[in-house]
Amino acid sequence: MTRADAAFERLCELLQSARRIAVFTGAGVSTESGIPDFRSPGGIWSRYRIVQFQEFLDSADARREYWQRRFASDAVVQGARPNRGHRAIAQLVADGKAHAVITQNVDGLHQKSGIADDRIIQLHGNATYAHCLDCAARYELAPIKQAFLDRGTLPTCRRCNGLVKTATVSFGEAMPADAMRRAEAATLAADLFLVVGSSLVVYPAAGFPLLAKRNGARLVILTRDPTAQDPYADLVLNAEIGPTLGAAVGIQADPPPIALDPTLGPGTQIP
Repeated sequence: MTRADAAFERLCELLQSARRIAVFTGAGVSTESGIPDFRSPGGIWSRYRIVQFQEFLDSADARREYWQRRFASDAVVQGARPNRGHRAIAQLVADGKAHAVITQNVDGLHQKSGIADDRIIQLHGNATYAHCLDCAARYELAPIKQAFLDRGTLPTCRRCNGLVKTATVSFGEAMPADAMRRAEAATLAADLFLVVGSSLVVYPAAGFPLLAKRNGARLVILTRDPTAQDPYADLVLNAEIGPTLGAAVGIQADPPPIALDPTLGPGTQIP
């Protein structure tokens, strides 16, 4: 038996024996859906300047730059569908194994995979809709995009005239207190903390795996590349997420992916 085979068997054993799994996901779980890790070379963050939260508040020019960047990635986010990894996590929730999915992702793919909103803790918010920064009124993105592209209109709240931005946590913006409280409670309730596709470098979110470990939970890290927290884990698998977790949970392979690059045209099959 190879080391990889032994690690996979151990993963299956840990998932089977666990009673309350907290799943912690990062960008790596969505790359197999065609959504790039924005920090990687060629990603959105390498092609556009980061608009800090205070800049967004202070400057109409910064808000314009923010929305231009947001809509530049729109085709990718809107066209993405859950992959085998997302569906495996959804199955763990459906089976009663996983009680919470703590995610750093803002793409909404966990919701699309069928997981109820009350089981998903979005540490960095959600990019699939917008909200008012003052009164929290929700706005769909399609009308905002149309007005911005047609007339250059920057969105403001119809209810209170406050500034509207995507419901995500921007650089320099405070982490959502309620989500952080829920994530801490879910972490402390877990007997197995499963990290999936996170590089574990963005704090304070990256502190949850070690909190779980200190509280007596088993810690499993499934990522493509090593992380700084690997020495503390009970099991580390540097492997493709969808095939590995999908096989462990019994989820069938994904159909051939659809190209999300808008230059290829809708529905183009990737060879």
